[in-house]
Amino acid sequence: MGIVGEKLDIDFVISTGDNFYEDGLTGVDDPAFYDSFVNIYTAPSLNKPWYSVLGNHDYRGDVEAQLSPVLVHKDWRWICMRSFILNAEIVDFFFVDTTPFHDHYFTDPGEHTYDWSGVLPRQAYLSNLLKEVDSALKNSKATWKLVVGHHTIKTAGHHGNTKELEAQLVPILEANEVDAYINGHDHCLEHIIDSKSGIKYVTSGGGSKAWRGDVKPWKPEELKLYYDGQGFLSVQISQSEAYFVFYDVFGDVLHKWTISKNLDRSA
Repeated sequence: MGIVGEKLDIDFVISTGDNFYEDGLTGVDDPAFYDSFVNIYTAPSLNKPWYSVLGNHDYRGDVEAQLSPVLVHKDWRWICMRSFILNAEIVDFFFVDTTPFHDHYFTDPGEHTYDWSGVLPRQAYLSNLLKEVDSALKNSKATWKLVVGHHTIKTAGHHGNTKELEAQLVPILEANEVDAYINGHDHCLEHIIDSKSGIKYVTSGGGSKAWRGDVKPWKPEELKLYYDGQGFLSVQISQSEAYFVFYDVFGDVLHKWTISKNLDRSA
């Protein structure tokens, strides 16, 4: 990843959540911040801002710790918020806090305990979030609109589609002609093109715990790549093109594609 980052001269890194396994951080002084972030991503090319969203595993720990400016003082690269917008001139990234959408975490958490401080009352939180996402997308003047969340929306992987996001978030993505939704959660690399809307659903969750081996059937005309292994994604964007590349852990190219604004929304 560091070698590819140097070749591409990257501007920043995006984390799609589940930043600290298994149960987030216990607090701002948890050594996991160093063990899983500071002391791992040491390549000079990765000495850039890291924009991160929270995943379900992060919610099992002290959420406020990951959001705390104390971590920024420990490592300036760390930028983590629940939901936010990254304006990169020709492209806007809309980061969405997807964990509170998932009913299962509230109704049947099992042995896990989730930190819902800042989320309750849940329905008001979700209602406000959806309104803010819709408004932000409508007001965006960027050529490209990319939405980033932790949970899968369309996937042939282990966790399957998140029905709550399909029902509540997808209509907003489609109405605002989002170019792609990028997520983690499934521990694989995946590229799906929705045959109706043309939205690209991109899973980049191959940082760890890959090789699950339980791929579900999917329409072959929509599923462009399913890689049940570790790796990462790069995105290079110009005014007219967005160039996506999946790499394995050795930095070898697995799959690449281009979206052009000069063509229709199919790729």
